[in-house]
Amino acid sequence: MKKYHCIFVVLLFVNSLVALAGTAPQLRIETKNSLLVFTVGSNGKLYQSYFGQKPSHPEDVELLQSTRHEAYIGAGMGDLFEPAIRMVHADGNPSLDLVYAGHKTERKGDDLSLTVITLKDPKYPVEVLLHFSAYFKDDVLKTWTEIKHQEKKAVTLSNYASSMLHFEASKYWLSQFDGDYMTEMRMKESLLTSGIKILDSKLGTRAHMYRAPAFFLSFNKPSDENTGELIAGTLAWSGNFQCSFEIDQQNSLRMINGMNPWASEYKLPAGKRFETPAFIFTYSNKGKGQASRNLHRWARKYEVPDGEQPRLTLLNNWEATHMDFNQDVLVELFDGAKQLGVDLFLLDDGWFGNKYPRDADKTALGDWQVDQKKLPAGLGHLIKAAGSRDLKFGIWLEPEMISPKSELYEQHPDWILKLPNREESYSRNQLVLDLINPKVQDFVFNTVNDLLQQNPGIAFIKWDCNRMLTNTYSPFLKENQGNLFIDYTKSLYAIMERLRKKHPHLPIMLCAGGGGRVDYGGLKYFTEFWPSDNTDGLERVFIQWGYLNFFPSLTVSSHVTSMGKQSLKFRTDVAMMGKLGYDIRVKNLSPEEIRFSVAAVKNYKRISEVIWFGDLYRLVSPYEESRAVLMYVNEDKNKAVLFSYLLNFRRKEYMGKVLLSGLEPDRKYKIKEINLLPDAVSTHPDEGKSYTGDYLMKVGLNLSAGKIVPLSSAVFELIAE
Repeated sequence: MKKYHCIFVVLLFVNSLVALAGTAPQLRIETKNSLLVFTVGSNGKLYQSYFGQKPSHPEDVELLQSTRHEAYIGAGMGDLFEPAIRMVHADGNPSLDLVYAGHKTERKGDDLSLTVITLKDPKYPVEVLLHFSAYFKDDVLKTWTEIKHQEKKAVTLSNYASSMLHFEASKYWLSQFDGDYMTEMRMKESLLTSGIKILDSKLGTRAHMYRAPAFFLSFNKPSDENTGELIAGTLAWSGNFQCSFEIDQQNSLRMINGMNPWASEYKLPAGKRFETPAFIFTYSNKGKGQASRNLHRWARKYEVPDGEQPRLTLLNNWEATHMDFNQDVLVELFDGAKQLGVDLFLLDDGWFGNKYPRDADKTALGDWQVDQKKLPAGLGHLIKAAGSRDLKFGIWLEPEMISPKSELYEQHPDWILKLPNREESYSRNQLVLDLINPKVQDFVFNTVNDLLQQNPGIAFIKWDCNRMLTNTYSPFLKENQGNLFIDYTKSLYAIMERLRKKHPHLPIMLCAGGGGRVDYGGLKYFTEFWPSDNTDGLERVFIQWGYLNFFPSLTVSSHVTSMGKQSLKFRTDVAMMGKLGYDIRVKNLSPEEIRFSVAAVKNYKRISEVIWFGDLYRLVSPYEESRAVLMYVNEDKNKAVLFSYLLNFRRKEYMGKVLLSGLEPDRKYKIKEINLLPDAVSTHPDEGKSYTGDYLMKVGLNLSAGKIVPLSSAVFELIAE
């Protein structure tokens, strides 16, 4: 009885405030340019009264007291649309009624404030805590939910939103990012209409393969790079997700983001805490470009490990050798890496397994011992040989997976996600380990940690995950199979937490058969990601363009390979827009190609800080013209790098001037074309000339002067005088 008395006192206090002041109490969460306002109604419930551009006058904020949209709605009561949360209590009651019970705000310096709003059910011992982190300078908000209860038995959760936000506009335009294996992050924009639009995934491990948990939502009209009011949002979750957009009969939009409740009725015991992943979003009234720059700056400072530190260029052996290599072949590749001038050699799949050697993709996953036939002198020899060439050494792993033909499978058939009374379901000839089992978590952690401790020269890991979850059943969970999809991802994060405590600054690439798992939940532990197994230069323009909407360039691994029919220069220029690497056999290049590539690596290392840490401006979209143009400008605005890619186009197509962005109007910038072929001299009419930033942003540059050549590219460096 005492716990309900406390809630009653809170409600009395709230109602007293309303009576005395004549206005409802407000909770304000703000960044430099945006404001989120909640109001406590006379009924004790919490309402979202406003989200958008911050009013200039404080007295105007006082007027934002709408109690139309309940902030976080429980199912089973009076609401007629999608709920934020649905709970079935221990006594079978499928309803949740949430009232405001207090809040607290903690400031962390001048940039970060943490707000926690507590909601309670007046009839049941249930608490829902709404968490908000406001990053003032970067205009980024992060929100997640915490659910707790003290009922006698477990409750069942079947909806558990990370966020519920409400909007009121005349129209809503959604830019989503879809694709498939080898066609990741294709951008599509559509007008939302009455009813519900859902972006979701049910794939489990490679959950983002078909749809990404990232979007732009524009209000009143479609936004472009520099104009329009919108939010950019993304869910920090590497598992099944759901983003829903529901327009009601009064044209209000209810947006809910979180883990996908599909096949995931979650049993939550008393005293246990259920925490959702974070939904990260930023508001912009200056177009999509500003929203992207907000997220990039925030991610480098707060989310990505060592996000403000330099990255390593590398040479990977996968497309050069696949699994067909030996010790001598690898050392020859080291020589090629040294010749290029990259920092690291990455040994990919095929280096492990003895009883069942990894000569194809049908064996040895789980048997993480060095193949004594391929590498008789072990990894130590390779690390030493790389070091003698001033190269660091990295290695590929797929620790979550197991091959049916492996010693681990023979020893632990109970460690596999597998339906009882069904045939095993394979994808890429492999199965998934039951990470929910603590013994399996220990095995995966020890596999990686022991490898690093026994070979302290390993300076990089590529962590792969080449299949989704199908025919899924956890022997460890027994009757609680509804917890599987959620607990699998949380178990992966638990392993990564342990590894990061032991190896906080180790660069680790996140790969899932390409870009099947790219989100800020994973990037809390990984320094970069592999966008796609499609490294064709033309396709990569679109793929990397898509990812750069939400993720900073130093996280986007971009490799020069032999895939595609474009010139080596085009493929190199495309790779340089992100984190440059190579996946190629250097000895197969011509002397001229080697000269060009050596010079390109030197160029990239010289300009990489502008690319990695500068502000990105997307100038011409490949979705709008037969070319793509983008540029990076450093914080001091005294250096910029401009990339121009001509794609496929029709005969006599005209390319107009390109207006640059992000420069200081009164400064003069000298234009210099870089990354030219050996002995080539720039023929660009503006080569060596200087213009004010104002001229470049208002008049622009003709980047396609002279004969227009399909699938050609140019890179320009701008230096303030």
